[in-house]
Amino acid sequence: MIKRQINSSWILVLTSLGFFMSMMDSMIVTTASTAIRTDFHISVSTLQWAMNAYNITIAAVLLVGVSFGERFGRRKVYNLGILIFTIGSVLCALSTDITFLVFARVIEGIGASVMTPMSMAILTNALPISKRGKALGIWSGIGGLALIVGPSLGGLIVAKLTWQWIFWINVPIGIMVILLSVKMLPESIGNSDKVGLLDSLLVIVASSSIIWALSAITDIKSSVLPLGVGVLGLLAGVWFVLRQKSETKPMIPLKYFKSVTFTGGNIATFLLYGSMYGVVFFLPQFLQVVGGADSLTAGLELLPWTGTLVLVAPFAGTAVDKYGEKLIATWGLIFQGLGYILIMILVNNRSSYVELIIPLAIAGVGLSMAGPALQKVVLGAVAKTEIGKASGIYNVFRLLGGAVGTTISVIIFYQFGGMGSLALFTNGFRAVMLSAGLISILGIIFSFKLKKSSV
Repeated sequence: MIKRQINSSWILVLTSLGFFMSMMDSMIVTTASTAIRTDFHISVSTLQWAMNAYNITIAAVLLVGVSFGERFGRRKVYNLGILIFTIGSVLCALSTDITFLVFARVIEGIGASVMTPMSMAILTNALPISKRGKALGIWSGIGGLALIVGPSLGGLIVAKLTWQWIFWINVPIGIMVILLSVKMLPESIGNSDKVGLLDSLLVIVASSSIIWALSAITDIKSSVLPLGVGVLGLLAGVWFVLRQKSETKPMIPLKYFKSVTFTGGNIATFLLYGSMYGVVFFLPQFLQVVGGADSLTAGLELLPWTGTLVLVAPFAGTAVDKYGEKLIATWGLIFQGLGYILIMILVNNRSSYVELIIPLAIAGVGLSMAGPALQKVVLGAVAKTEIGKASGIYNVFRLLGGAVGTTISVIIFYQFGGMGSLALFTNGFRAVMLSAGLISILGIIFSFKLKKSSV
């Protein structure tokens, strides 16, 4: 058999495109949400589940998908994920009511659940450690384009076409990536353990229940149902952990968490994205409600923040290789937190957008620095054959951090502000920015524990 020649440029491009597609589909919906709500004649509380269904599904089935990738081949499962994601996109575009759209978003989420961790595992496995930090920085930058392109592109598509086209654009990209990946990406496998049905079920129940409960507790008037579902998820999670301790070939080897670097890197990731997702949820709303921007303008006004992912992340990756993960991750968490706190200090219901540009850029630089550093340290804390599982765990912490961060931001917003007036909205937004800044800075407690990757 002829060995597939490894072309690092093609590997970087094709794995980054998978990450880009999965991130884009989460971001682009935010600016098209009003059009979807109007078209289907639904409430805002109903609409949110069309968006939440995607992220909840990713978190719920991610580890199961990673296990399949480790056993049957990372490239094979990566391409299968893109195919399912593309089919889900077609179904989303063809949806005629909210029920079918939510179902289609679940299908998309199933596909997207393996696209990010498998792309990260393929890229990390194929490159030597000396080039890994730079490559992950570029991977983050290309994937981060979704943060730039998503909101503004969604607003443009809705203005010029219809909201269905935000899903149709995934189809040609998905087909192209699959065809090229078959030829250009190397195949690799990790731990070839059998995928346990009960373990898979427990992961799905635990992840989906906990994330749904976190999302619903701020939307449903009675907290009984969300708390009950959350307890169910916690019990499933405890049962899963107990099974992992007793199994000879666990889905999540608990030995990973004996490493201070692995554990600290994942907790810092949780806090990094918990901080960011709270801002992602409220900043576009502030720009529109208080700033008076339309959806397209609000998307463009995010560029000083999101644009740094493309500009800074590749250089941050190189800095990680040169100076180490601990230093870059720590400063990244500090910069992100500082940027959000500066926004809290400067903003009021009569403030100019110009005042936000520098704080947004500072926060974006911080995220661009910490992201590649934490990715590298988590994956570098395990053996090469275990990279797939490590990337799955990393992404679960990222998603859980986002869910918790969004929930905390909503609770804080209504505790200190509200929707009744511009002044109330601004008060709530300022409290959210302060909490987001503190959450990010809290991450340095764990980034101090990081050690340089050795794999």
